[in-house]
Amino acid sequence: MMARTRLSTGVPGLDEKLGGGLLPGTLTVVVGASGIGKTQLGLQFAHAGQEQEARPGIIFDMNARVDSQSHREYAERMFSWRLTEVDPERPVSLAGFFDATRSHGDYLHVFGRAGRRVTRADLDFDAWHDWQAQLARKLGVTVGFFYGNFVQGVRRAVIDGIEPVDRRSDSIQFELFEYIYHQILRKDAEWVARDLLREHYRANADSVARHTYDPADVACALLYTSHEMMLDQLIERGLDDGDLLAGANTLIYTGKRRIGDTLGRALWIAKHRGSTCSDEILPYSIDDRGLSLI
Repeated sequence: MMARTRLSTGVPGLDEKLGGGLLPGTLTVVVGASGIGKTQLGLQFAHAGQEQEARPGIIFDMNARVDSQSHREYAERMFSWRLTEVDPERPVSLAGFFDATRSHGDYLHVFGRAGRRVTRADLDFDAWHDWQAQLARKLGVTVGFFYGNFVQGVRRAVIDGIEPVDRRSDSIQFELFEYIYHQILRKDAEWVARDLLREHYRANADSVARHTYDPADVACALLYTSHEMMLDQLIERGLDDGDLLAGANTLIYTGKRRIGDTLGRALWIAKHRGSTCSDEILPYSIDDRGLSLI
């Protein structure tokens, strides 16, 4: 089997620490506290697709807090990249999925900034089931967002906005991520089309067959907010069997690190299966162009 080309992170200095970059067809999880630079790193990875695959990646934002993740502002400032937002309330239209001239957007903020909690422990029975109903309504536009972009050549997906929880089963965000990862990102393109088109699949079967892609070429970067702010705390926390972090191919911790009398930012590559990688603690800085290793 021919080796697949590694994907650049878009972060100066990081690719060489990852043995040449990230592996297609795998999940990379970037963990760190709010404000540590995960969103900028995710945008750098997505935008690097413009040069490497001639298409930038897509951003799927699950943030439900009042404050914004600022994806559009960062993308404009860092790359002069104007993200095209998809309306999460827009009914899924079957027309145009296979039209190469039609844009499917590159940013979907699926829940909106509702200022609502996303875990079962924080909600009463009715509120939890209201979240479940909202999630069911959003699955169609979610599947269409990913599938429509993948058939047009997008090969990078960044998923952001997941809040920390004690148990994944209590989080509506993790429930949606599990669906996306297993039923969209890792599924054969034909089966994703079946899920999207449903009773209209037979009428569109020829178009589906002509517009396909290999899920082994699609890479996902999940940006996961942690309780821990300090890098040492993340390194010491360890991994449990079945933990989302344990199942990732590549795991990158980001956090604050004491340097003399000041705190600086640094990252550590906790895991990078199938490849050599650096064991160093890697300091980084953030400016208007994003992250770069120091």
